[in-house]
Amino acid sequence: MRRINTRELDKEITAQPPKVTSQLLKRIYLYLKPYQLQVGLSILVILFASLLGVLPSMLTGRIIDEGFIGGNFTKLVTLIAASFLVLILTGLVGLLQSYLGSWLSQNIGKDMRNHMYGHLQKLSQGFYSSGKQGEIITRMTSDISGVQSFVTGTLTQTIANLATLTTSMIAMFQMNGALAIVAILIVPLLIFPIKLVGKKRWELTNESQDLNDEANELLNETLSVSGQQLVKLFTKEEAEYARYSSINENLTTVKIKEATVGRWFRMIAQTFVEAGPMFIYLVGGFMLLVNNHQGLTVGDITVLVALMSRMYRPLMQLMDIHIEFIRSLALFTRIFDYLDMPVDIENKPDATLPTTLTGDLSFNAVTFHYNEQSPILKGINFQVNEGETLAIVGPSGAGKSTIFNLIPRLYDVTGGEIKMGGHDIRDLDLHFLRQNIGMVTQETYLFNASIRDNLLYAKSDATEEELIQACKEANIHTFISNLPDGYDTEVGNRGIKLSGGEKQRLSIARVFLKDPKILILDEATSSLDSLSEGLIQEALSSLLKNKTSLVIAHRLSTIMSADKILVLEDGKEVERGTHQQLLQNDGMYKLMYETQFKPYLNEDRTLVSA
Repeated sequence: MRRINTRELDKEITAQPPKVTSQLLKRIYLYLKPYQLQVGLSILVILFASLLGVLPSMLTGRIIDEGFIGGNFTKLVTLIAASFLVLILTGLVGLLQSYLGSWLSQNIGKDMRNHMYGHLQKLSQGFYSSGKQGEIITRMTSDISGVQSFVTGTLTQTIANLATLTTSMIAMFQMNGALAIVAILIVPLLIFPIKLVGKKRWELTNESQDLNDEANELLNETLSVSGQQLVKLFTKEEAEYARYSSINENLTTVKIKEATVGRWFRMIAQTFVEAGPMFIYLVGGFMLLVNNHQGLTVGDITVLVALMSRMYRPLMQLMDIHIEFIRSLALFTRIFDYLDMPVDIENKPDATLPTTLTGDLSFNAVTFHYNEQSPILKGINFQVNEGETLAIVGPSGAGKSTIFNLIPRLYDVTGGEIKMGGHDIRDLDLHFLRQNIGMVTQETYLFNASIRDNLLYAKSDATEEELIQACKEANIHTFISNLPDGYDTEVGNRGIKLSGGEKQRLSIARVFLKDPKILILDEATSSLDSLSEGLIQEALSSLLKNKTSLVIAHRLSTIMSADKILVLEDGKEVERGTHQQLLQNDGMYKLMYETQFKPYLNEDRTLVSA
């Protein structure tokens, strides 16, 4: 299996801006497709608003010519009233336009978040062990929020500005073609630098997003319960503050550059925009005063100046929109990059869903590696019959945890096969497979919710009686009953309000509720007090009864009670047998027994007695 390196993908994106390809636009369109009616209505509203925007200028011209110069007060009042009504109608249309844009943005954002979260749930454990949580959260939150801003801002403004530009130019040419051409001559001076500015903005946007990822990762690590505890215990408060302050300083610098890029161009462009009316007045004045141009009035020149300003404004905004469009493409690319990550562990089209399943489990020539140069497991073979317990022992890095992760297909084997109830686990329905496997690990993860909610995570439809029975079996019911809120007690972030032993017993109760065919147990080390360990050992003994069980064993009592013992070293089986058989072999197991297990024999007996 190849580990997925999300940072490499980011570097590939940053190397060059995304190209506007038909494939990219089609993918973006797929998120708009379910809302075609609302998109169409939004475009019609924008076009109508653009047409309304021409009317105030036209009415102003008539007010000057027919009202003031024509000396018709009644006409003046009528035209002013009409202008006022147009303003009210324009405001109402603007409200509708804003609502439609917001509605589309929120629904598209919702769809993208659901799509992204659903896809992330399907990715294998390899993605989460090699990727950074801060990056994942950034793409789920700020990147998708940026896409939403694209819908409400960039996309809507682009359509509105194009409509405004078009209606303004049509109105100008209808009034006076010569003066309209004068106004258009300045346009190339506004358009030329757009591409250069957009490229620089793209580079800064990616740098900004990378720094956001880094900051989120640091916050996630150092502001978690465990992270804060580690920071305080090693007195790293100042060091972590300095690290965050440095990232924050860099992010501030990049954000300032991002905000100011292209300002020099806009200043020059604005100068030409401001000079535009002067050219209209000059040429229009020559036509009106020198050439005595028939049909051209003072009101016409005033309207043309207003329309020219109305034409330049969207051109200036389109420059910024172009930059925002590039930025939005970067965000879409980052999101699609995650959505394109292959789901390497999934159901086969014809996945088997057995009506009954025995608890037999076998490994047949199983190999596994993250990369070919570093194999983790090398041809592992064993058989565990239904109801038997296999204890797995070996030094750190021998491959014990990898075996456990392969059974529920958190990873897939590189070679060989794993069979459960006679079926290759890759042929079984993935949900069915995992429903029949229960895991108890040393590190218990609890959600920031009530004890009841954490227990129901194993079986959402469990009755109150089933909850209580499971907790009694796990030796935790009495403790829960003595709490003021009982089963509705909140456990805090990652179960911080509970002790290690209490969390372990809740984890065991969850597995009792699940009632799986196969139990996988990473036995807790001696980090708990003797009373807690005694309660846990008693609960585990009850849990292991009549279950096919695999145990990474740390206690001699567990090893001695196992039906079989598998000894691993460097990803290979070096010994297999019962406790007595392996002691007679005078091999690695005997060495481990003498150095690791035997000194704790009396302690194990004390726990059993307790």
